[in-house]
Amino acid sequence: MLSCSSKKELVPKDKIVVEKITPKTVTFISQDPSNYTDNMIDKNLNVSEKKFEKSYFKPWNITDGSDFKDSADWAFKTYKVGSSYGENLQLLPQSFFDNMKSNANFKNYFSINKRAVTTQKVNIRAFPTDKPLLLDPSKAGEGFPFDYLQNTTIAANKPIFVTHYSKDKQWAHVISSFAYGWIKVNQLVFLKKYETDLWQEAKQVFIVKDNIPIYSSNGNFLFKSRIGMMLALVNEDKNSYTVLTVSRYKEQEPYFIKSKISKNIAHEGFIAFNKKNINNILGELLKSNYGWGGIYGQRDCSSTLKDMFTPFGLWLPRNSYQQSKIGNIISIAGLSDDKKINIIKENAIPFKTLLYKKGHIVLYTGIVNGKITIFQNMWGVKTKKDGKEGRFIIGKAIFSTLNFGDNLSEYDINSSLLHSLKSINTFD
Repeated sequence: MLSCSSKKELVPKDKIVVEKITPKTVTFISQDPSNYTDNMIDKNLNVSEKKFEKSYFKPWNITDGSDFKDSADWAFKTYKVGSSYGENLQLLPQSFFDNMKSNANFKNYFSINKRAVTTQKVNIRAFPTDKPLLLDPSKAGEGFPFDYLQNTTIAANKPIFVTHYSKDKQWAHVISSFAYGWIKVNQLVFLKKYETDLWQEAKQVFIVKDNIPIYSSNGNFLFKSRIGMMLALVNEDKNSYTVLTVSRYKEQEPYFIKSKISKNIAHEGFIAFNKKNINNILGELLKSNYGWGGIYGQRDCSSTLKDMFTPFGLWLPRNSYQQSKIGNIISIAGLSDDKKINIIKENAIPFKTLLYKKGHIVLYTGIVNGKITIFQNMWGVKTKKDGKEGRFIIGKAIFSTLNFGDNLSEYDINSSLLHSLKSINTFD
């Protein structure tokens, strides 16, 4: 440390001007869900069990994968040499894209055509690789951790449909209920049609708590619970459900296991859309850090909302743009901030209305102390200093106002969430 110190003569202590340094911070509103649900009216969502299960089990009922063929290689059309960076923050060479395209083996698309299930929580990748693809790391909101090959995650024991293998057979191209892409072959097992039919006909149990270990009857760890999970019910007693889980046996053969889980972490069928249940679900989601595409086992803005509404029986699409097209939509693009506030206050319903800006979506949670409040999972607040864009990193799920971060000296009001809102949509 001394070798790096200044060699200049020290200034006498009485001539040193000591500047009081205050850490940059933002002002948070209450993070207790009950502060926002207290004024809501308990009224169940208008949902259909049949419609929900049709969406959830969609991969097991695919008869023709050609509908997906034209867009299956979307990532190869989107990301190019010259604007894509690797894990060393250097530009990726053309050979990287050539090797990925070759290994993707799309000439054999729809050659496997088998129903399958994930045996663990998996990342669905846009290329058949674990390596990241980043955009310009020198720009705010790009670089790490925004890996554009991270399409999404899906939980253990989720239905999937396998179209084909990569050339090296390490990866399988799969279609899930809300996304498609590449997962590793050792993360799935194949199921026969009669097995998937029985699974779909069974009563279903919804997981309502995150990160609880689930074990086999012999006490062996299988995977952790995740809100958004649904498992087939075998039987129940006073305190627990016995559910069907699937592990891996002899390469890609399924090994069916009966697992007992507490009724504290699960519920048979949809849960009621009331204050108590919303508080419990949001309390779990508030523990989530921000994870682009669900990376590192976390959630991004749209997966947070998708998982939140799953136990209530509302099926939301996976990305923010598609979620903004559900229900009754009101465009507020181009309006003044004051007009946007008035429209939201007049039309939005707490916990049943989403507010959308390009690339981000949040849940409206009502008016508190005269201000619009929202629930969101966010990366950071946009800032600007000397004309250069930056981020004040939050990186987690929070309750906030639409002008969250406006107490920062470098707050960019022209890029605020309120100023950028394009629409609101109510799905009840």
